[in-house]
Amino acid sequence: MAQHAVQLGAFGVWTFQLDNFPAARAQETVAELEELGFGALWFGEATGREALTNASLLLAKSKRIVIATGIANIYGRDPVAMAAAQKTLAEAYPNRFLLGLGVSHVPLVEKLRGHRYDKPLATMRAYLDAMDKAPFQAAPPATRPLRVLAALGPKMLQLSAERADGAHPYNTTPKHTAEARELLGPGPYLCPEQAVVLEKDPAKARAVARKFLAIYLTLPNYTNNFLRLGFRETDFSNGGSDHLIDSVVAWGDLKAVLNRIHEHHSAGADHVCIQVLTEDPKTFPFREYRELASAIPRK
Repeated sequence: MAQHAVQLGAFGVWTFQLDNFPAARAQETVAELEELGFGALWFGEATGREALTNASLLLAKSKRIVIATGIANIYGRDPVAMAAAQKTLAEAYPNRFLLGLGVSHVPLVEKLRGHRYDKPLATMRAYLDAMDKAPFQAAPPATRPLRVLAALGPKMLQLSAERADGAHPYNTTPKHTAEARELLGPGPYLCPEQAVVLEKDPAKARAVARKFLAIYLTLPNYTNNFLRLGFRETDFSNGGSDHLIDSVVAWGDLKAVLNRIHEHHSAGADHVCIQVLTEDPKTFPFREYRELASAIPRK
């Protein structure tokens, strides 16, 4: 894979649980993840902390780990504000901030934010155009700040290669990673998220996975992608078929989970964002991330 200015490493953490901590505790957690050897910390944006402010908090109390938005909602701020925030963080923390952008979903955009959800591809393209033209009359970053797009379908993946620095697919499979790498070409970042459950009991593991996937099975962005990957409408019923659950969420012992992550690397991923799932989705899974870190080679 190509060398990038922002060095993510092969393994990262994807989490939304840090929003449940006071800011100081969230900062301490990121510092620990950094010491464990994870290359990046990814977080989303829905009804919790505002993404760019949150990134600033986490960058301030860490030294090496990359902080990445997965994703910052483009409906959450206009392109001038997004570009200014990105450049501010890139200047203050060189090569440690990666801006992930996404179009989000109809309910989060229309019901929550009061905007009209428009055609994703055209909306994202216009947004990137406006970001690139945005004025910034402050101290600039030393190098061009980088961005990746939340991309599942082929057209958004192509846009990720043409107008961004890569893609951050979420809720996908190694098959999708291989297809994404082919569309992106060898240069751009490819950073898929992989949900994992460190539980060997099939019924317990799948119950955790179904609880996690429930909301995503109501969102067309994800179900349409599952259909493209060869799943059927029937796979979405009753909380998701075992086939769907097992394909999207890796579960089992440490070896089984790491094997799935390595499948993404073998399929062309530069960096895999590991999201640990447990029975209590609000509790940060320190034990599981420490166990994963113990098996990850450190440079």
